[in-house]
Amino acid sequence: MVIGIPNGLIFRIYGDFARAFFAELGIRTVFSPETDRTILDAGVRSCESEACLPVKLFCGHVAWLRGRCDAILVPRLMRLTKRQSICPMFCGLPELARGAAAGTRLIDAPVYAPECGGLDAWAKQAASAVGAGKRWDAALKAAMAAHENRKAGFCDSGYEHTVALIGHAYNIYDRFVNMDLIRKLHALGIGVITHERVADADIARHMAALSKPPFWYFAQRYYGAALHLLVSAKVDGIIYVSAFGCGVDAVVEALIRDAAGGAAMMTLKLDEHTGAAGFDTRLEAFADMLGRRKANGDHHSPAGEYAYGYAGAV
Repeated sequence: MVIGIPNGLIFRIYGDFARAFFAELGIRTVFSPETDRTILDAGVRSCESEACLPVKLFCGHVAWLRGRCDAILVPRLMRLTKRQSICPMFCGLPELARGAAAGTRLIDAPVYAPECGGLDAWAKQAASAVGAGKRWDAALKAAMAAHENRKAGFCDSGYEHTVALIGHAYNIYDRFVNMDLIRKLHALGIGVITHERVADADIARHMAALSKPPFWYFAQRYYGAALHLLVSAKVDGIIYVSAFGCGVDAVVEALIRDAAGGAAMMTLKLDEHTGAAGFDTRLEAFADMLGRRKANGDHHSPAGEYAYGYAGAV
């Protein structure tokens, strides 16, 4: 048996977990390749038109796996931690992906918070789906070890400026959809630090300052990480990368911008339309702003000097 793993959405974070889980069960896995135009087009054709770009891309990766494996891993993510929810798109991901799978079996065991079974319940169902139910415990331990030992995120040094690059992993690390954003920032003399390099305790401390924290799991992590990096003076500004039409991102970006005060901040919106020239122009303008601030010895830009950048993805 061969299990297909789409190279999109949560697998930008949990890809090593999934590979190790099935390897421990003696099951071979195949990952879809990095995103390209063919994958994007397949996702647009096979997914609901009102879905966000990351979900369309995920469906494109599912379509690529069709015919190359016996089953495709598409978990139904309900809740990752107690009292912290996740985007509704993840709850209905198997339904959204069935059209792209075109009859290929989906391993769609749900993932609930620990108090509802958590990963133990998922691992039992996923292992049973491939005929290895008795070995789920060892497979889960191997998967957790692979996830914890992975090299996650960026923490650059040696650049003229450094920014907190905040956003979902599938927006930040998909070089096709964000037009190789990190490489372009490096070329402009800007290093990046991502939320994975911020300790959980530091994230929790900044979240505790909110009168009512957002109930989305990733939203809390992005907000806490961005504020910690800014307050601790580890970065010169913030770049928030979001998919157009993402309601959760709209709230989180506004919360960060409000808490950041006069700090330099830019939001980049990604969608499937062309716009590389405008994207590059906004990055260059942001780099110029960071240079002016440093030349003036200004650690916080004047009120209102924050750049809102809309950039088409491809």
